[in-house]
Amino acid sequence: MSEESGRRNLRMPSDDEVFAVVTEHLGGNHVRLRCVDGKERLGRIPGRMKYRTWINEGDVVLAEPWSWQDEKANVEWRYTDDQADQLRREGHIE
Repeated sequence: MSEESGRRNLRMPSDDEVFAVVTEHLGGNHVRLRCVDGKERLGRIPGRMKYRTWINEGDVVLAEPWSWQDEKANVEWRYTDDQADQLRREGHIE
């Protein structure tokens, strides 16, 4: 893929999703997330992502906070480093 094509269409958060940065890997399928709405949440990596998508500290992800427990969230999507840089350039995340 050529880099000079510039902007790629990235998956953007739906109404109930937020951008988040993984701050800590807690083992198993849990991570600590710092969400753009200012909250720290416990993130859960669902089984469908667990072995296909490796999630590391510093990764930018899409998280869907639980409606019944706001301090927890499911990790819905992980952005590559290039995609995360694009999100930062466009001002979606710090």
